[in-house]
Amino acid sequence: MPTVLIVGASRGLGLELVKQYAEHGTTVYATSRSHKSHHASERVHWVPNIDIGTEQAGPKLVDACKPAGSLDTVIITAGYFGTESFDDPKWDEEVKMYTISAIGPVFVVHHLYKAGLLPEGAKIIFVSSESGSITLRHEVEGGGNFAHHGSKAALNMIGRLLSLDLKDKGVAVGIVHPGFMRTEMTKGVGFDKYWDDGGAVTPAEAATSLIDFVQKFNMGMTGQYWAPRGPKDIGTAKHVLGEGLSTPLQLPW
Repeated sequence: MPTVLIVGASRGLGLELVKQYAEHGTTVYATSRSHKSHHASERVHWVPNIDIGTEQAGPKLVDACKPAGSLDTVIITAGYFGTESFDDPKWDEEVKMYTISAIGPVFVVHHLYKAGLLPEGAKIIFVSSESGSITLRHEVEGGGNFAHHGSKAALNMIGRLLSLDLKDKGVAVGIVHPGFMRTEMTKGVGFDKYWDDGGAVTPAEAATSLIDFVQKFNMGMTGQYWAPRGPKDIGTAKHVLGEGLSTPLQLPW
């Protein structure tokens, strides 16, 4: 049976990925920042007290995943969204977003690979956002939320660079915008007012699309940036990219 590691699995998209992969018969290692288990299943192995924003996350994950022998897929979906504006930038919030999105993942992948847990044929998927696309930024949305956008752009670069490091080792790396979701995270920053007009989907819907995409993802796509659900929830897509866009959609940097 395949084995998947989900980093950031206690709620939202991560938790739905855990549930759906387990239902498909996959062995799942799932991380939480707390000591709690969030979905009971004999196929799910919870790895508690993992904070990707700390240097200890990688070694802890290696120890926890060693019984698996190897991992077929690693999906890093951990994230943090702190709002800010030009009038009110927030230093600590910015540092937290960059650390979680673009520093921690480098060390997690480094430790997993060096421990022999990412063999040839393995896949690494970074859950980013269309907000990390510089090309898609447009005056219809305006500025602000500097670290939200900037940390995702940095994650996109990290994914691209790691794809180059790991290509000759046979490990494929993908970066995805999973969709605009109806989650506690988006509600917590007031984005629930955009859910209906913005075509927001449930985490379960986004997880289903992502799992299907990951299954088809291969070395020929390594280092690329995709929206598995296409352009329909990307508010600037028509303004920047035009009409008649495909699903899935390869996104511009």
